[in-house]
Amino acid sequence: MNRFILVLTVFLVACAPSAQQPPVFLPVILSAATAYIDPSYPTAQVQVAVPNQVTSGIEVRMERAAVDGKNVNADVCFSLPDNSDWGIASASLNYGGIILSEYGTTLVSLQEPANGQSGQRCDTLIFVVPPDADLSNSTIVIDSIAATPREGEYCSVYMPKIQQAMLERSTAIVLDCVDVNGVLTMQIISMPPGMTQEQAEQVVYNDEFYSVKGPWSFSFNLAH
Repeated sequence: MNRFILVLTVFLVACAPSAQQPPVFLPVILSAATAYIDPSYPTAQVQVAVPNQVTSGIEVRMERAAVDGKNVNADVCFSLPDNSDWGIASASLNYGGIILSEYGTTLVSLQEPANGQSGQRCDTLIFVVPPDADLSNSTIVIDSIAATPREGEYCSVYMPKIQQAMLERSTAIVLDCVDVNGVLTMQIISMPPGMTQEQAEQVVYNDEFYSVKGPWSFSFNLAH
């Protein structure tokens, strides 16, 4: 009898469905070949009423703003202070009481300064908004542009204007270009008594020497 019960128990366990086996869900494969814009999404384009603005000696121009699906696009050009690698450092889209500071940029064109003429860079700013966003009273604000120093530019471009600023402010920080392994490198040679190396570097590498602050503000109506 015991042998019969044991065999029956093994048979039932072998035939019972496993309680440990999780259900299998097949993934839904989404096509990513072509971006799709729902016909209900807005599409509009307008000319900016006041396309040119000059602040801090930099001219910024925004001639066109458009909404295409979830993207608000704006074509922006600005004059280059010098031949450094300048770009838009901070911008926002203000609409319906919302301030959107996340954006993307796509380079459209770049004209380097030459023969005493200032250069120009043009980008498309891209902000992602909900399809029902109220864009009837919108403003794009460019807060600043900034440059990323290339190799060698600390000595050739930035050190002279930083040193001049130190002299004008009576800040006893002295800079010099030192050959380090065959590369000219800007270094702090001396600093005021009581100032640490870290404090001196905070002064020398402050954003003010590598950026130009606006703001440049452009308003438009993309109501649909």
